[in-house]
Amino acid sequence: MRLGTSSPLKHTSPKDWANTQSALGMRAVVFPVQSNEDKEKIDAYKEAANEAGLMIAEVGIWRNPLAKDPEERKRNIEYCVNQLKLADYLGARCAVNVAGTTGPIWDGAYKENFSKEMRKEIVKTTQEIIDRAEVKNTYFTLEPMPWMVPMSPEDYLRLIDEVDRERFGVHMDVINMINSIDRYFNANEFIAKCADLLGKRIRSCHIKDVHLSEEFTVRLEECGPGDGEFPLRYYAEKMHEIDKDMPIILEHLNTDEEYLTYMKYLKEELNGLY
Repeated sequence: MRLGTSSPLKHTSPKDWANTQSALGMRAVVFPVQSNEDKEKIDAYKEAANEAGLMIAEVGIWRNPLAKDPEERKRNIEYCVNQLKLADYLGARCAVNVAGTTGPIWDGAYKENFSKEMRKEIVKTTQEIIDRAEVKNTYFTLEPMPWMVPMSPEDYLRLIDEVDRERFGVHMDVINMINSIDRYFNANEFIAKCADLLGKRIRSCHIKDVHLSEEFTVRLEECGPGDGEFPLRYYAEKMHEIDKDMPIILEHLNTDEEYLTYMKYLKEELNGLY
Protein backbone atom coordinates (compact mmCIF):
# COMPACT_ATOMS: atom_id res chain seq x y z
CA MET A 1 0.00 0.00 0.00
CA ARG A 2 0.95 3.63 -0.48
CA LEU A 3 0.01 6.20 2.14
CA GLY A 4 -1.02 9.70 1.15
CA THR A 5 -2.91 12.76 2.36
CA SER A 6 -5.78 14.63 0.74
CA SER A 7 -4.05 17.89 1.63
CA PRO A 8 -1.28 19.45 -0.48
CA LEU A 9 0.19 20.81 2.79
CA LYS A 10 1.88 24.19 2.78
CA HIS A 11 4.35 24.53 -0.07
CA THR A 12 5.91 27.17 -2.29
CA SER A 13 6.32 25.37 -5.62
CA PRO A 14 5.49 22.07 -7.35
CA LYS A 15 8.90 20.69 -6.41
CA ASP A 16 8.48 21.80 -2.79
CA TRP A 17 5.03 20.15 -2.74
CA ALA A 18 6.45 16.84 -3.93
CA ASN A 19 9.44 17.00 -1.60
CA THR A 20 7.22 17.82 1.39
CA GLN A 21 5.01 14.82 0.69
CA SER A 22 8.01 12.53 0.22
CA ALA A 23 9.68 13.77 3.39
CA LEU A 24 6.53 12.83 5.29
CA GLY A 25 6.87 9.29 3.96
CA MET A 26 4.05 9.58 1.46
CA ARG A 27 4.12 7.57 -1.75
CA ALA A 28 0.70 8.62 -3.10
CA VAL A 29 -0.92 12.03 -3.57
CA VAL A 30 -4.19 13.68 -4.48
CA PHE A 31 -3.45 15.96 -7.41
CA PRO A 32 -3.69 19.57 -6.15
CA VAL A 33 -4.30 21.35 -9.48
CA GLN A 34 -7.66 21.56 -11.28
CA SER A 35 -8.47 21.06 -14.94
CA ASN A 36 -9.42 24.74 -15.37
CA GLU A 37 -5.92 25.92 -14.36
CA ASP A 38 -2.98 26.59 -16.68
CA LYS A 39 -1.50 23.59 -18.46
CA GLU A 40 2.00 24.74 -17.51
CA LYS A 41 1.02 24.51 -13.83
CA ILE A 42 -0.56 21.08 -14.35
CA ASP A 43 2.56 19.82 -16.10
CA ALA A 44 4.85 21.21 -13.42
CA TYR A 45 3.02 19.32 -10.66
CA LYS A 46 2.81 16.19 -12.77
CA GLU A 47 6.55 16.27 -13.41
CA ALA A 48 7.32 16.96 -9.75
CA ALA A 49 5.24 13.96 -8.68
CA ASN A 50 6.93 11.70 -11.21
CA GLU A 51 10.41 12.84 -10.22
CA ALA A 52 9.64 12.17 -6.53
CA GLY A 53 8.16 8.73 -7.25
CA LEU A 54 4.72 9.79 -6.04
CA MET A 55 1.70 7.93 -7.41
CA ILE A 56 -1.13 10.26 -8.40
CA ALA A 57 -3.90 8.37 -6.67
CA GLU A 58 -6.87 10.64 -7.22
CA VAL A 59 -8.17 13.65 -9.04
CA GLY A 60 -11.03 15.00 -6.96
CA ILE A 61 -14.26 16.28 -8.50
CA TRP A 62 -16.69 17.00 -5.63
CA ARG A 63 -19.44 18.62 -7.69
CA ASN A 64 -23.10 17.63 -7.87
CA PRO A 65 -23.86 16.21 -11.34
CA LEU A 66 -27.56 15.86 -10.45
CA ALA A 67 -28.12 19.44 -9.28
CA LYS A 68 -31.77 20.46 -9.56
CA ASP A 69 -31.00 23.67 -11.43
CA PRO A 70 -30.41 22.75 -15.12
CA GLU A 71 -27.62 25.26 -15.67
CA GLU A 72 -25.79 24.21 -12.50
CA ARG A 73 -26.15 20.57 -13.49
CA LYS A 74 -24.75 21.30 -16.95
CA ARG A 75 -21.75 23.16 -15.48
CA ASN A 76 -21.07 20.42 -12.96
CA ILE A 77 -21.21 17.63 -15.53
CA GLU A 78 -18.81 19.59 -17.73
CA TYR A 79 -16.45 19.91 -14.77
CA CYS A 80 -16.74 16.17 -14.09
CA VAL A 81 -15.77 15.42 -17.69
CA ASN A 82 -12.82 17.80 -17.60
CA GLN A 83 -11.54 16.46 -14.27
CA LEU A 84 -11.78 12.91 -15.62
CA LYS A 85 -9.85 14.00 -18.72
CA LEU A 86 -7.24 15.51 -16.42
CA ALA A 87 -6.95 12.24 -14.49
CA ASP A 88 -6.49 10.41 -17.79
CA TYR A 89 -3.77 12.84 -18.88
CA LEU A 90 -1.97 12.37 -15.57
CA GLY A 91 -2.36 8.59 -15.56
CA ALA A 92 -4.00 8.87 -12.15
CA ARG A 93 -5.49 5.81 -10.51
CA CYS A 94 -8.93 7.42 -10.64
CA ALA A 95 -11.08 10.52 -10.65
CA VAL A 96 -13.57 10.46 -7.78
CA ASN A 97 -16.90 12.11 -7.08
CA VAL A 98 -20.13 11.35 -5.24
CA ALA A 99 -23.24 10.21 -7.10
CA GLY A 100 -25.09 13.46 -6.37
CA THR A 101 -28.58 14.53 -5.36
CA THR A 102 -31.34 16.94 -6.35
CA GLY A 103 -31.56 18.22 -2.77
CA PRO A 104 -30.20 21.64 -1.69
CA ILE A 105 -27.05 20.18 -0.08
CA TRP A 106 -24.81 18.76 -2.80
CA ASP A 107 -23.90 15.62 -0.82
CA GLY A 108 -26.90 15.59 1.50
CA ALA A 109 -29.18 12.87 2.87
CA TYR A 110 -32.58 12.80 1.17
CA LYS A 111 -35.23 10.14 0.63
CA GLU A 112 -35.16 10.71 -3.13
CA ASN A 113 -31.50 9.63 -3.24
CA PHE A 114 -32.81 6.06 -3.31
CA SER A 115 -35.69 6.41 -5.76
CA LYS A 116 -35.79 4.43 -9.01
CA GLU A 117 -35.79 7.68 -10.96
CA MET A 118 -32.69 8.96 -9.17
CA ARG A 119 -30.84 5.70 -9.79
CA LYS A 120 -31.60 5.92 -13.50
CA GLU A 121 -30.19 9.46 -13.52
CA ILE A 122 -27.05 8.33 -11.67
CA VAL A 123 -26.45 5.56 -14.22
CA LYS A 124 -27.17 7.83 -17.18
CA THR A 125 -24.97 10.66 -15.91
CA THR A 126 -22.09 8.33 -15.04
CA GLN A 127 -22.21 6.84 -18.53
CA GLU A 128 -22.27 10.31 -20.08
CA ILE A 129 -19.23 11.47 -18.10
CA ILE A 130 -17.17 8.39 -18.99
CA ASP A 131 -18.21 8.41 -22.65
CA ARG A 132 -17.50 12.10 -23.16
CA ALA A 133 -14.10 11.91 -21.46
CA GLU A 134 -13.00 8.93 -23.62
CA VAL A 135 -10.59 7.74 -20.94
CA LYS A 136 -7.87 5.17 -21.57
CA ASN A 137 -5.48 5.58 -18.62
CA THR A 138 -7.73 6.04 -15.59
CA TYR A 139 -11.13 5.21 -14.07
CA PHE A 140 -14.16 7.20 -13.02
CA THR A 141 -15.26 6.25 -9.50
CA LEU A 142 -17.97 7.17 -7.01
CA GLU A 143 -17.17 7.43 -3.34
CA PRO A 144 -19.57 5.40 -1.14
CA MET A 145 -21.66 7.51 1.19
CA PRO A 146 -23.74 6.81 4.33
CA TRP A 147 -26.91 8.10 2.61
CA MET A 148 -26.24 8.02 -1.11
CA VAL A 149 -25.73 5.39 -3.82
CA PRO A 150 -23.62 3.28 -3.49
CA MET A 151 -23.62 2.54 0.23
CA SER A 152 -22.75 -1.18 0.27
CA PRO A 153 -20.44 -3.44 -1.72
CA GLU A 154 -23.45 -5.28 -3.14
CA ASP A 155 -24.92 -1.95 -4.28
CA TYR A 156 -21.62 -0.99 -5.89
CA LEU A 157 -21.54 -4.26 -7.84
CA ARG A 158 -25.09 -3.66 -9.02
CA LEU A 159 -24.15 -0.13 -10.09
CA ILE A 160 -21.13 -1.43 -12.02
CA ASP A 161 -23.42 -3.77 -13.96
CA GLU A 162 -25.92 -0.98 -14.63
CA VAL A 163 -23.30 1.54 -15.80
CA ASP A 164 -21.66 -1.11 -17.98
CA ARG A 165 -18.51 0.83 -18.77
CA GLU A 166 -15.01 -0.65 -18.66
CA ARG A 167 -13.59 2.53 -17.16
CA PHE A 168 -15.99 2.66 -14.23
CA GLY A 169 -14.07 1.56 -11.13
CA VAL A 170 -14.45 1.56 -7.36
CA HIS A 171 -13.40 4.13 -4.82
CA MET A 172 -13.26 2.59 -1.35
CA ASP A 173 -14.22 4.60 1.70
CA VAL A 174 -15.36 1.85 4.02
CA ILE A 175 -15.77 4.23 6.95
CA ASN A 176 -18.39 6.18 4.99
CA MET A 177 -20.43 2.98 4.79
CA ILE A 178 -20.41 2.42 8.57
CA ASN A 179 -23.97 3.71 8.91
CA SER A 180 -25.45 1.11 11.28
CA ILE A 181 -24.72 -0.57 14.59
CA ASP A 182 -24.33 -3.89 12.79
CA ARG A 183 -21.56 -2.56 10.55
CA TYR A 184 -19.94 -0.71 13.45
CA PHE A 185 -19.71 -3.76 15.72
CA ASN A 186 -18.95 -6.18 12.87
CA ALA A 187 -16.49 -3.96 11.04
CA ASN A 188 -13.98 -6.73 10.28
CA GLU A 189 -16.63 -8.82 8.60
CA PHE A 190 -17.86 -5.82 6.61
CA ILE A 191 -14.34 -4.92 5.49
CA ALA A 192 -13.76 -8.50 4.37
CA LYS A 193 -17.00 -8.45 2.38
CA CYS A 194 -15.98 -5.22 0.64
CA ALA A 195 -12.60 -6.69 -0.25
CA ASP A 196 -14.05 -10.00 -1.45
CA LEU A 197 -16.80 -8.49 -3.60
CA LEU A 198 -15.02 -5.45 -5.05
CA GLY A 199 -11.38 -6.62 -5.01
CA LYS A 200 -9.37 -5.65 -8.07
CA ARG A 201 -11.94 -3.04 -9.09
CA ILE A 202 -10.80 -0.82 -6.17
CA ARG A 203 -8.62 2.01 -7.43
CA SER A 204 -8.03 4.13 -4.31
CA CYS A 205 -9.07 4.29 -0.64
CA HIS A 206 -9.75 6.88 2.04
CA ILE A 207 -8.92 6.37 5.70
CA LYS A 208 -10.11 8.04 8.90
CA ASP A 209 -11.93 6.64 11.96
CA VAL A 210 -15.41 6.34 13.45
CA HIS A 211 -16.60 6.70 17.03
CA LEU A 212 -19.87 5.54 18.59
CA SER A 213 -21.12 8.27 20.89
CA GLU A 214 -22.79 7.28 24.15
CA GLU A 215 -25.57 9.81 23.57
CA PHE A 216 -28.99 8.82 22.23
CA THR A 217 -29.97 7.89 19.64
CA VAL A 218 -27.36 6.19 17.48
CA ARG A 219 -24.54 8.65 16.74
CA LEU A 220 -21.64 7.46 14.61
CA GLU A 221 -19.12 10.29 14.36
CA GLU A 222 -16.22 10.58 11.94
CA CYS A 223 -12.92 11.34 13.68
CA GLY A 224 -9.17 11.20 13.16
CA PRO A 225 -7.32 7.86 13.12
CA GLY A 226 -6.97 6.49 16.64
CA ASP A 227 -9.77 8.62 18.05
CA GLY A 228 -12.36 5.98 17.21
CA GLU A 229 -12.73 2.23 17.31
CA PHE A 230 -12.47 1.21 13.66
CA PRO A 231 -9.99 -1.63 12.85
CA LEU A 232 -7.72 0.51 10.71
CA ARG A 233 -4.89 -2.00 10.41
CA TYR A 234 -7.24 -4.77 9.29
CA TYR A 235 -8.72 -2.41 6.69
CA ALA A 236 -5.25 -1.56 5.39
CA GLU A 237 -4.21 -5.21 5.39
CA LYS A 238 -7.19 -6.22 3.26
CA MET A 239 -6.53 -3.42 0.77
CA HIS A 240 -2.82 -4.33 0.71
CA GLU A 241 -3.74 -7.92 -0.11
CA ILE A 242 -5.64 -6.70 -3.15
CA ASP A 243 -2.83 -4.48 -4.41
CA LYS A 244 0.54 -3.85 -2.79
CA ASP A 245 0.48 -0.39 -4.42
CA MET A 246 -3.03 0.45 -3.24
CA PRO A 247 -3.21 4.15 -2.30
CA ILE A 248 -4.73 4.85 1.12
CA ILE A 249 -5.44 8.55 1.61
CA LEU A 250 -5.87 10.31 4.96
CA GLU A 251 -8.59 12.96 4.70
CA HIS A 252 -10.98 15.42 6.38
CA LEU A 253 -8.53 17.13 8.72
CA ASN A 254 -8.38 20.88 9.15
CA THR A 255 -4.73 21.92 9.45
CA ASP A 256 -1.27 20.80 8.38
CA GLU A 257 -0.50 20.13 12.02
CA GLU A 258 -3.43 17.73 12.28
CA TYR A 259 -2.33 15.90 9.14
CA LEU A 260 1.18 15.52 10.53
CA THR A 261 -0.10 14.29 13.91
CA TYR A 262 -2.57 11.76 12.57
CA MET A 263 -0.22 10.57 9.85
CA LYS A 264 2.39 9.85 12.51
CA TYR A 265 -0.18 7.68 14.29
CA LEU A 266 -1.13 5.92 11.06
CA LYS A 267 2.47 5.14 10.18
CA GLU A 268 2.95 3.53 13.59
CA GLU A 269 -0.35 1.63 13.36
CA LEU A 270 0.32 0.41 9.81
CA ASN A 271 4.01 -0.31 10.28
CA GLY A 272 5.24 -2.93 7.85
CA LEU A 273 2.45 -2.38 5.32
CA TYR A 274 3.41 0.86 3.61
